[in-house]
Amino acid sequence: MSESFRFIHTASIEPIVKNNFNSILFLISITTDPHYRIHIHIIFYQDMKSELIENRIIVWSIEDSRKLFSQGYYGKPIGIPKPKIEEIDAPLVLDLIEGLYLLKKKKIIINKLKKKITIEELIEIGKKAYFDFENKYQVYKHFRDKGYIINPGIKFGCDFAVYEKGPGIDHSPYLIQVYGRNDTIPATEITITGRLASSVRKQFIFAIPKGKDKVDFLGLDWWKA
Repeated sequence: MSESFRFIHTASIEPIVKNNFNSILFLISITTDPHYRIHIHIIFYQDMKSELIENRIIVWSIEDSRKLFSQGYYGKPIGIPKPKIEEIDAPLVLDLIEGLYLLKKKKIIINKLKKKITIEELIEIGKKAYFDFENKYQVYKHFRDKGYIINPGIKFGCDFAVYEKGPGIDHSPYLIQVYGRNDTIPATEITITGRLASSVRKQFIFAIPKGKDKVDFLGLDWWKA
């Protein structure tokens, strides 16, 4: 017998399902003698399954849709414009940028025609579907990693809307437009974006990726002369 386990009196393993975190928790109890017990918790995470359909990723499970939305306002439930977690009773739709982030974080599995999609394959699909996909993903990841909620900003005419707490809880204070380091920003676009941000009481920010992990920002403030 191993020196480490010579004095074990009893041992037991008990699986406990933790639905809130989409994981299985194993409780291991080890007794070195009848008076002392050691508890060890081991968590195995179960990836949520999704399906790639054209340029969208669908989470068909309603339970998984609720979990994923509750963990950071990922995606949009089909047919529910302003969803609340308890009201979600439809599949969740993710865009490719969200899907790539969740795939890299190992929160979801993406299949297409019963074949698992790899990170590299999803990047190539995204590059064909989105202009400047990799730069936009880098900016998205930057905000997500810092704990912000970041959603598509199409209704504001920009790439992203950034929330501190989440849509429906607070208003997005920042509107983000992504540019490459060698891109030219026309003066007319600066004027238009500045006026847009001012009209909706938000700050407009140009996000410019630098290298593989950093992002530079240029903020615009608009005031009357």
